[in-house]
Amino acid sequence: MTSRPLDEYCGFFGLTRAALRSLPGPVLDCPGGAAALAAEARALGCEVVAADPLYALPPSDLLALARTGRDVMAEAMRTSPRLYPARPQLRPEKYLRSWDRARALFAADRTAHPERYVAAALPQLPFADGVFALTLSSYLLFAHPEHFTAEGRLDALLELVRVTDPAGEVRVHPLHDGAGRRCPQLDALRAELGRHGVASEIEVHRAAGRPRRILRLRAVRSRAGLRRP
Repeated sequence: MTSRPLDEYCGFFGLTRAALRSLPGPVLDCPGGAAALAAEARALGCEVVAADPLYALPPSDLLALARTGRDVMAEAMRTSPRLYPARPQLRPEKYLRSWDRARALFAADRTAHPERYVAAALPQLPFADGVFALTLSSYLLFAHPEHFTAEGRLDALLELVRVTDPAGEVRVHPLHDGAGRRCPQLDALRAELGRHGVASEIEVHRAAGRPRRILRLRAVRSRAGLRRP
């Protein structure tokens, strides 16, 4: 369970605070983890709903997992410098402090607004069709390939599209696993999404001095035409 701040989300997904402020509807963060997105975006006037199956746990257990996630990241930065190259904006101590702050913001916001943190897991989300103006999914579908079959990943992406307004979009990051290996089935997956009425593109932008690749999805047929998982 990670504790990422708003600025890290913006870097991942090619977003800005102004873009979040101007959205015509709410944002879905799935999985939300112990991130501060909902808390920090609310201060911008942007409503965020976070979904994660671990929200069913008692708060103390959830925060313990988040602290463990922070320790895992600290160890990864120490042992895998290839994946986490040293840069002024990504000094390990500064980066980990941003996670500590995000975790504290998450804990306070979840206590104050529990209705915005929904215990739910892909590929079945408890939301109506087209609820969200923007849906974000980080460090799950491609980062942990051991948890998804090809069919399971397709079902999860279709579900994210289903709950997103056709005028909006889904953004997924990263497109590689924990060792930096890109998903070899990505082209086939995009072709299958197209057959289900979902347009896709891969966008590359730079954030924190490195290229970021995100998968952007939007429905090109009516929601009734999308297959339900």
